[in-house]
Amino acid sequence: MSLSTVPRGSYFEPIDDHRYKPTAHAGGAWDPDEQHFSPLGGLVAHAIDRHRAAGPDDGLVLSRISYDILGRPALDECEIRVETVRPGRTIELVEAVVRIAGRPVVRARAWLLAGLDTTGVAGGPDDRLAAPESLASWRMSDVWPGGYIASVDVRPVAPPRPGRTTAWISTPLDLVAGVQVSPLASYLALVDTANGIAARQPPGRWMFPNVDLTVHLHRQPRGEWTGLDTTVTFGPTGQGLTSTVLHDVDGPVGRAEQILTVRPLPVTP
Repeated sequence: MSLSTVPRGSYFEPIDDHRYKPTAHAGGAWDPDEQHFSPLGGLVAHAIDRHRAAGPDDGLVLSRISYDILGRPALDECEIRVETVRPGRTIELVEAVVRIAGRPVVRARAWLLAGLDTTGVAGGPDDRLAAPESLASWRMSDVWPGGYIASVDVRPVAPPRPGRTTAWISTPLDLVAGVQVSPLASYLALVDTANGIAARQPPGRWMFPNVDLTVHLHRQPRGEWTGLDTTVTFGPTGQGLTSTVLHDVDGPVGRAEQILTVRPLPVTP
């Protein structure tokens, strides 16, 4: 068998039109028996793509997606249902709900806006990160456990620091086995990694999982790399915030925000 025909690994295997089985590569960093949210977030975007593909091609583009994590996403079969909440020719809102064992664990809403030619008025910060091909990989698995962390290629632009890291993320794995997914779904499948690349405290002593993820995009990303320019802040009353400027190889594409619940882990004797 030639290398070109060797099957690639994946984060999910499709069961039917709405159900998916996670592989070991989707294993979480806080608990190996739960899903890391990053590939699950990409899977939700893929489900939204499939929902919209069933309708007419209206030229709308996903411009914001917000995920609320309602409970522990066990490393088990999940079902995703999508509905259009606010239909429109130039603005549309859709909602996706992920259920595991019949219980909703993620609720996501995405705004889609008209795709128009605004090249003549386009502008904003355009600082590009150093090309990922010029950077060395970092063993993020030295800090975090889990199948997902072990699966990604992380290339920091500078040495990671507590609370501040800029890095490129990519993966050799498919999001869904045997299924072509959109560049946006593949891109979003890596964004939740942001909360782990710039940990302010060792994860063996403190917990700081995010309970949401909101992504705003001013253009559609392209390429196989997700760039994360990330800052993590801990407040004095148990809350934290992970803020990220999102990049592709052409420059910034938007921003991501994650609210954190910050808790000390029990001290083991």
